[in-house]
Amino acid sequence: MNIIEKANAKINLFLDIVGRRQDGYHLLETIMHTIPLCDIVKISASKNGIALSGSTNTLSWDRTNLAYRAAEKFCSRFNVPCDVSIYIEKHIPIAAGLGGGSADAAAVLRGLNKFYGLNVDNQHLREIALELGADVPYCIEGGTVLAEGIGEKLTCLPTISEGYVLLAVPPIAISTAEIYNKWDVLDIKPHSDIGPVIEAIEEKNLPIIGKHLFNTLEAVTTKCYPIISQIERVMMLNGCLGSCMSGSGPSVFGLFDELIKAEKCRDKLQNVTQGGVTIVLPISHQEGKIC
Repeated sequence: MNIIEKANAKINLFLDIVGRRQDGYHLLETIMHTIPLCDIVKISASKNGIALSGSTNTLSWDRTNLAYRAAEKFCSRFNVPCDVSIYIEKHIPIAAGLGGGSADAAAVLRGLNKFYGLNVDNQHLREIALELGADVPYCIEGGTVLAEGIGEKLTCLPTISEGYVLLAVPPIAISTAEIYNKWDVLDIKPHSDIGPVIEAIEEKNLPIIGKHLFNTLEAVTTKCYPIISQIERVMMLNGCLGSCMSGSGPSVFGLFDELIKAEKCRDKLQNVTQGGVTIVLPISHQEGKIC
């Protein structure tokens, strides 16, 4: 049996750190939204344990990879043999704040559930996912979701179905742990109210969503990498309803109400991103899928 799962990227429409547990985990308020950019995860039978490989040499395809650990945890939890071959065709930029590693791990959990015919419900898959990382439980189903705590408390929000996302990813690899550590020692930690964003999503009001985009980690990442602010500035000068960094960066996204505006802005960004990725996507991953 061969199983193929799509592992969609996400953007953070809102990201704030609201506390920290004694074990060091940060407590978050974040709104994540699935976009139609994805890796392809292929699962088949193997005779020699877990065999993980992929389309790029940039990543390590061993136990240090989150997808490998997802397979280990799944097989251990449900007492099934770990004789699977997993191949990941990468399209999501690596270490870019788009949740590619988390999406791949979630896709492995979903795929193994089908491969072994266990019919495990998503709640149980999310319990395993939480052991892997804060974004992995969200990636089990995706959509537009408010995530709280360390990622274990998920509240579904109405789907944003109209509009476009311009995604710009400069060629920078960022350590999430380093950005969080630097945020911890800031003298002034920026915060914002998540309420207006949720209200705008419920009203499907894209201009107001754009107005209230927020990411507290920008206070750190933009100081280290000014190119992020430069990209946001170009977007806002070229018809963007709102621009923000996703995750710990360096990905920057802009929301647009018209495709032609997004495409014109993309052309303006070609030189600014210094050879990075620029792509225009429908805001809903249910429409116009590119993978």
